[in-house]
Amino acid sequence: MLSYKRQIMSVLAAMVLVGCASSPTGRSQFLLISPEAAIVESETAYLSTMGDLDRDGKLVTDPDLLGRVARITGRLVTIAETSFPDTRDWQWSVAIIDDPETVNAWCMAGGRMAVYTGLIEQLQLTDDELAQIMGHEISHALANHTAERMSRAIATSIGVVAVGVAADNSAAAMAGAAMVANVALELPNSRTAESEADTIGMELATRAGYDPEAAVTLWQKMGSLSEKRPPEFLSTHPEPANRQAALQRQIPTMLALNPTRSKAAITEIDMVR
Repeated sequence: MLSYKRQIMSVLAAMVLVGCASSPTGRSQFLLISPEAAIVESETAYLSTMGDLDRDGKLVTDPDLLGRVARITGRLVTIAETSFPDTRDWQWSVAIIDDPETVNAWCMAGGRMAVYTGLIEQLQLTDDELAQIMGHEISHALANHTAERMSRAIATSIGVVAVGVAADNSAAAMAGAAMVANVALELPNSRTAESEADTIGMELATRAGYDPEAAVTLWQKMGSLSEKRPPEFLSTHPEPANRQAALQRQIPTMLALNPTRSKAAITEIDMVR
């Protein structure tokens, strides 16, 4: 048992870095896990999720919709890789999930994304608005928000693991360790992270050739939808009216980044189907 306890504690020590980092906007981040470790855990979760969706026949195969999302996201990835060279090694991929009731999209650490048909259909998104959504989600990955969420999960779960080890309870220790990854990927981003992703995503979309004004019309649509039924996408996001005002203030700065709206080249990415 002593050897087992040493192994568990070694794993915990390897995971916990306890260090400060800075996001792309200069915000201080306190990370208990490295961005690289977050990518590894995200890959495992993504492949498992895609496998389940594939078995259930929930992955969209329509070539027109796949092509549209690939074109828009591919331009955003081009800008992301230019601005963040380390991401050129990421396994960029997008899945379109056939779920007309779900208004949501996400991007895990390492560039693995998903968008739900409910988001596109219920909001009747233009290409510019879809670019704002996907730019926002990509920005969560660029800013290491997954690692931040995992750090929050570690802070709440590590005690469970430590207690299990101290009590020679291998089942409790293993359950606590597994909980770290599973809980982390289900936690919402903080409102600070959401606002940060708004700014970074708006810049990505503008540099990729999409209208920054679409960020405002997007959240107008989100606000209208939330009056009828709060979408999952808005559960932890800033209030739509405040968000629109904040984005509106940034439009002049964004327009200066790409005044001609010239479109970026399209990076080929894996479309999961």
